[in-house]
Amino acid sequence: MSLRKQIIYRILISSLCMLIFGGALALWQARISIDKEVDASIHLALQLITLGIDNTPIFQQGDELSHFSALQQTRHLSIQLQKPDGQLIHFAGDDQPSHPEKSPPAWFIKLVQGDYPTVEHQLKTKEGKVLTLLIHAQPLDEITEVWQETVTFFGSILLLTLLTFIAVNLAFNKSLKSIAVIVNALRGIENGHYHQPLPPFAIKEFDSIAKAINHLMIELDKTRQENRALTQHSLAIQEEERQHLAQELHDELGQSLTAIKVMAVTAPHEKADITKISSAIVETCNHLMGVVRSMMQELHPLVLTDLGLKATLDDLVQHWSERHPAFQLTITCDAKIDLIDKPIAIQVFRVIQECLTNVVRHANARHVNISLNLSNHTATNLLLLTVQDDGQGCDLTTLPRGFGLLGMKERVKSLNGEIVFSSHLGQGMTISAIIPLS
Repeated sequence: MSLRKQIIYRILISSLCMLIFGGALALWQARISIDKEVDASIHLALQLITLGIDNTPIFQQGDELSHFSALQQTRHLSIQLQKPDGQLIHFAGDDQPSHPEKSPPAWFIKLVQGDYPTVEHQLKTKEGKVLTLLIHAQPLDEITEVWQETVTFFGSILLLTLLTFIAVNLAFNKSLKSIAVIVNALRGIENGHYHQPLPPFAIKEFDSIAKAINHLMIELDKTRQENRALTQHSLAIQEEERQHLAQELHDELGQSLTAIKVMAVTAPHEKADITKISSAIVETCNHLMGVVRSMMQELHPLVLTDLGLKATLDDLVQHWSERHPAFQLTITCDAKIDLIDKPIAIQVFRVIQECLTNVVRHANARHVNISLNLSNHTATNLLLLTVQDDGQGCDLTTLPRGFGLLGMKERVKSLNGEIVFSSHLGQGMTISAIIPLS
């Protein structure tokens, strides 16, 4: 169900509940009001009788009309005088409403009209005859007034409800248009359109959402560009590695195999020095084995597969120390590091390898410390990696993100981890990574 329909249905249900509750309350108040009005009219009539007639209890029978003239203006009552012979003389009240066209419906009269008993008052004439004054309620005019007030009240409520529906629909039309614009922008993001920012909205909440989506577009576009550049860089590196391997195979393996073939061809001759040829073949084979081992080490460290990550890192430290004796390289490694999964181990090894490459190329550092530990203080086991150098450092806010840092970031992200680069000018750089272990 759409948001508009949900709101309309809820307003409708709330309005119906208000009408039902208001109707019941109005009927109850109308019944109480009519009862009070009728009681007041009856008490007023009795007071008039007490003040105007009971003070002169003996009067001529023919003068009763003049004595009861004050009762003719009494509202909501039917007043009659009953003579001893049973004849009834009507003084006030009317059984028919003054405006029949405005008479309330029968169900309303039944709901608000109470049970009003007839009041009798005895009077005595000079001749000694007893007259009976009959007073009973005639609340139809009061009920008509209450009905008209009730109709006006409920008409006002219905009008207010209608105005509320109109106001809500107008407000929701504006909001739904804003939502439609936001949804279209999200669909554009889904299709990779990151260069169509949302306009500002007059509504504060929608404007906040628009700003967040625009920021998301910027970040997604930046990430897409970084990934595209990283992919192109990876393809370029892959092509360079292939070219390097082809060159190595051509220069080293090709030439060495050609030399071995030539020596093998000349060996059967009578004047050939078999001992010298054999020694040359052995030397050439040893050189080929070294070249192949070096190529295999560049492609994938076999020590990592055979002996584990700790031994591979020790071999890496020895290799880098031999190639770059100018700086001191130390490593602290947890003894249980070899228990982590192989996919995680190879990625961690590549991150450390890239860190050392950056240190040699850019840092001009004298000391490099590598720390690799396992943490099980939380519900999830974590691998903590820290690489710290004392090089020249840099300002990360102005540093262009090269492919080295981006590659490390993507490697750690592929393991659902987090990596943080911390550096200041003249204070070296610290690279910290936290990788969850399954």
